[in-house]
Amino acid sequence: MTEASKIKTVAILGAGPVGLAAAAHVLERGMEPVVLEAGPTVGHAVRQWSHVQVFSPWEYNIDKAAERLLVETGWNKPQPDLYPTGAELLEQYLEPLAARTKLKDHIRTQSMVTSVGRAGFDKVKTKGREAAPFEIRYQNGPSSNGGPEVLRADAVIDATGTWFSPNPAGANGLPAIGEREVQDRIAYGMPDVLGRDRPRYAGRSVAVLGGGHSAIGTLIDLAKLKDEAPTTEIVWLLRGEDPEKAFGGGANDKLAARGALGVAFAALVASGKIRTETGYKVSHLSRDGEHLRIGGGSACCDRYITVNELIVATGFRPELDFLRELRLSLDPALECPPELAPLIDPNLHSCGTVRPHGARELAQPEAGFYFAGMKSYGRAPTFLMLTGYEQVRSIAAELAGDHEAARKVELVLPETGVCSGPGPSLSAPDAPAASGCCAPSVAVAQPASGCCGPGAAKV
Repeated sequence: MTEASKIKTVAILGAGPVGLAAAAHVLERGMEPVVLEAGPTVGHAVRQWSHVQVFSPWEYNIDKAAERLLVETGWNKPQPDLYPTGAELLEQYLEPLAARTKLKDHIRTQSMVTSVGRAGFDKVKTKGREAAPFEIRYQNGPSSNGGPEVLRADAVIDATGTWFSPNPAGANGLPAIGEREVQDRIAYGMPDVLGRDRPRYAGRSVAVLGGGHSAIGTLIDLAKLKDEAPTTEIVWLLRGEDPEKAFGGGANDKLAARGALGVAFAALVASGKIRTETGYKVSHLSRDGEHLRIGGGSACCDRYITVNELIVATGFRPELDFLRELRLSLDPALECPPELAPLIDPNLHSCGTVRPHGARELAQPEAGFYFAGMKSYGRAPTFLMLTGYEQVRSIAAELAGDHEAARKVELVLPETGVCSGPGPSLSAPDAPAASGCCAPSVAVAQPASGCCGPGAAKV
């Protein structure tokens, strides 16, 4: 049931920034959004990185349709040139949007989607398929105490993101041998090493695996922790051979906070506070008394280090199992819509500007189903929140039958720097001192739902 005249209900999976923006656009187009959020509140993934400051200022983090809904409530718009933390993104934008606007009656929290299909049709059956509504099954209520629910909708936008599907430590994309058995010594993504997770890391030896913005932000915070707890030991594990690739474009980056992050990190590595192990391809993990033994190579005895804790910041991947009964077309490498793959493939470029795109590029063989937000990029890094807002604007227009508006994509994105070129030199005379990483002007790494998030971890 995808003809514009028949589209009435749009199921939106995920109540993060892009999911709520999708709901705002769908509502503005005269359709009914139903937002299913697995967490207890909106922005559940954002809460996991609430301590992190994003690379993009407020002007790039607020959707236009969402803003129009907020203005009706007397909302005070944040100053456009300031850089919010995840907590500020929630408090000043997402929570008011969900609680004070017309969206409040369209959001169902604690609603974990378990499967999506077509009512009365398995994946194989074709005749009459497009006229059948989508059937979304979800678990309603906390944990396993809730009961199963069924929602039928005319279209589905999957904006569930990738935060809860981190890549494993293993260099081959599989969990390292023994990884599951030592989960209590591993954290994925960006733990709050200076806040709620401080007791876990202060005065201990910590390895950080990854070469993207998430890893860099965590390493910078660990260096600050070492200033306060000098017995803290920091090891940077990098799969590649060239650490300078992680320093980014410096002053050439149009996102100034991200450029400053790279410059500060280059100086920090040069200071010797961080021990760097390049070409480290993790294969085995095991306990060694009170320590964690991290092995690289074909066997754990080839090369290894021992630490107390391991932080894995190797990016994220989309969760696709619950979509098994839908007809999807995905790039075989990146697991994203095929038309996006050449634009975002890290094998072909690093941090190059991705042209704005919308419903046409995101369309799937299953008519009426779309990926949006970070999940639309699959395993690729460097996603801008603003890109997600343009995606859902175009999708909502297409579902409403306004094909001209859906095709008219005019978003102007900031250039994302010269990340594939030479980064700031380790010995650059004008690089800030190592302690400069503590300067207020240096933003920490950007999380999944914003500009170039932990999904940007390239190793």
